[in-house]
Amino acid sequence: MDTLKAGIYGATGYTGYELVTILQRHPRVEIVFATSKTYAGQSLRDIFPAAPGLPLISAEEADLGNVDMVFLCLPHASSAATAVTALEAGVKVIDLSADFRFRDVAVYEEWYKVRHPAPHLLAEAVYGLTEFARDDLRGVRLVANPGCYTTTTLLALAPLMQAQAEIGGDIIVDAKSGVSGAGRTPKTNTLFVEVTDNFSPYAIGRMHRHLPEMEQVIGWWHDRPPNLIFSPHLLPVPRGILANIYVIGLQTWPESEVRALYAAAYGDEQFVDVLPEGELVTLAHVVHTNNCVISLTFSGKALIITSALDNLVKGAAGQAVQNMNAVVGLPEEMALT
Repeated sequence: MDTLKAGIYGATGYTGYELVTILQRHPRVEIVFATSKTYAGQSLRDIFPAAPGLPLISAEEADLGNVDMVFLCLPHASSAATAVTALEAGVKVIDLSADFRFRDVAVYEEWYKVRHPAPHLLAEAVYGLTEFARDDLRGVRLVANPGCYTTTTLLALAPLMQAQAEIGGDIIVDAKSGVSGAGRTPKTNTLFVEVTDNFSPYAIGRMHRHLPEMEQVIGWWHDRPPNLIFSPHLLPVPRGILANIYVIGLQTWPESEVRALYAAAYGDEQFVDVLPEGELVTLAHVVHTNNCVISLTFSGKALIITSALDNLVKGAAGQAVQNMNAVVGLPEEMALT
């Protein structure tokens, strides 16, 4: 394969900057353009002092005739509109927004409160949870990158769900994210003084938009999907997600079989690690890596799965590059190790 020419829309958000950082060290990728609505005419180094001096242009100036693939680090709805333009120009798209994650347009419109700009593309988009999608990713033109909380949760639950494990109760996802997960746009609740020395829940109950995304994929895997209770929290740290996932009433599955199930599912995966019995995951296992690390703890008939990843890498930009590598037939680990 020749050099892959890539464009990045929304390069000055935290995810966009993380994506630039990864692609800059990719031996087979050239970044042709990077867009910014706010900072067009400046360089990325003006915004992030450690960044390369990449010129920032407006989306209208982006030359789609000179790229093979674009990454969309844009808000929902505007991301889909840009995807349509890129696809019509013959350019492959990896979308990091929620616009193509749902198969049912009604679910998207209910949770995101906008009319979908391109519902005809939902059936075509491949949901890019790479470890479970790599066969479907080869050669496709549209990839929907999963959400960060969703990736943390789905990788933790996939072996049980795909094995049709009988769950006698709810699954409680008690998750904590670093502040970068809220994005770079200033908000009162993410200001330094509000976050420091604090720990706060938000969007608990059926309020967070990643919940229906989790439910959709678990419904693909399990014939009788268990009920999910999702409680996200804001951690006073810059990055990283850690979730304790309580599987209540796990029936007929002794501990040895569950551990064997996870070993079989992830034993050959480069970016998913299951810790040995007695070890627990921390954020230090995963920040600044493309890894998801999982530990298993048993308490009676409850299984506690602890899952952690870096929300900006495996939860966003890193997984997007892993998906790009899978789409074009490069080793998935390229630029990620």
